[in-house]
Amino acid sequence: MGKQISAIRGMNDLYGSEVEAFDYLLAQAQNTLQQYGFQSIRLPVVEKTELFARSIGEVTDIVEKEMYTFADRNGDSLTLRPEGTAGCVRAMIQNGLTHNQIQKLYYSGPMFRYERPQKGRYRQFHQFGVEVFGLADADIDAELIALSARLWEKLGLENLELQINSLGSKEARAAYRDKLVSYLSKHKEKLDEDSLRRLESNPLRILDSKNPDMKEVVEGAPKLLEHLDEESQVHFEALKVSLDDLGIEYVVNPNLVRGLDYYNRTVFEWITTELGAQGTVCAGGRYDGLVEQIGGKPTPAVGFAMGIERLTALLMDKLLVPAHATPDIYVVLVGENVQRPGLVISEKIRDDLPNLNVQMNCGGGSFKSQFKKADKSGASYAVVLGDQEVEDKVVAIKPLRDNSDQLTVSWDELTNHLKTLFN
Repeated sequence: MGKQISAIRGMNDLYGSEVEAFDYLLAQAQNTLQQYGFQSIRLPVVEKTELFARSIGEVTDIVEKEMYTFADRNGDSLTLRPEGTAGCVRAMIQNGLTHNQIQKLYYSGPMFRYERPQKGRYRQFHQFGVEVFGLADADIDAELIALSARLWEKLGLENLELQINSLGSKEARAAYRDKLVSYLSKHKEKLDEDSLRRLESNPLRILDSKNPDMKEVVEGAPKLLEHLDEESQVHFEALKVSLDDLGIEYVVNPNLVRGLDYYNRTVFEWITTELGAQGTVCAGGRYDGLVEQIGGKPTPAVGFAMGIERLTALLMDKLLVPAHATPDIYVVLVGENVQRPGLVISEKIRDDLPNLNVQMNCGGGSFKSQFKKADKSGASYAVVLGDQEVEDKVVAIKPLRDNSDQLTVSWDELTNHLKTLFN
């Protein structure tokens, strides 16, 4: 026997109840997005490394330490996507989809980051992403938050806190950055190693530090909200008014900056305290400069991404995933010449009554063992076919959930009779 091969650390198999929760979440998310007029887009898993360096930012943790980057046979530098927005923007530009058009899109799939695996944080993880191009006003920011709130309601998730902030314009943020660096430089002795590294390259990320020893210096820092340009102030107030009108509760977190360089104005996160350290289950914001930065014409844009593993963990912890579908009918096949007609009958039921779940016994077995399987499956009725039934072109219909009588019906009348039973 050869040596067993294991999955790569942080890249997990999904099966059983976890897959059921995963698929249920995706179905509910797709249904919600379609309610709001969004369309699906499919994007490559691999992109040119330059795309992420230019969009996410060369001095972010993702680009510096976390990307899976490799040279292909032509020597080109390629990267497994660490997030979805950059690829979606690239697709919009390459396919001419932003020229005087509004695009409302969603996608899902695996993302890859070389991180220390822990609950809710994996090296291959899955996101459901939502992007809107061509709308600059705060009403679309509010709609994105509203549709995410509607999804939580559909899923039965409670106790998620919405945090919002505004990063202002690029120019206002640059002026604020100078004030922040000046302040932090006076408190260098209180900065941890990560913050000292970020002081010159990406000082706004210091505000988002999770190190409790940094709390005092972060709280004393100048507030970005107090240094916004006038347009961004008006935009942020409009967002808050819309959320108030919708009855969506929120907390303004002046230290919420997000980890990617492309954000401006609105940023937001949905937070839970029920997953340990990995509390963010959905996050996003506005990135009005990114299309132009990657080579397109100036185009306002806003979006968010949900962590599917984190949300499915919440659903499973709270037992919010419906039980997997049980069959309505279990087809019992006992005899020498029953497999072929049994298969034909099972397919005919599925053709004529597509809303019914039909499970046919495969692999043989005694009459008794097949009925045990039928009962365990949760089916309401067993459709029984033996050699005599094949000869007479009939089936027996046996109720499995009550004591009513077994019936015998012809093959021609079977689906009509089943229709009356399930009406």
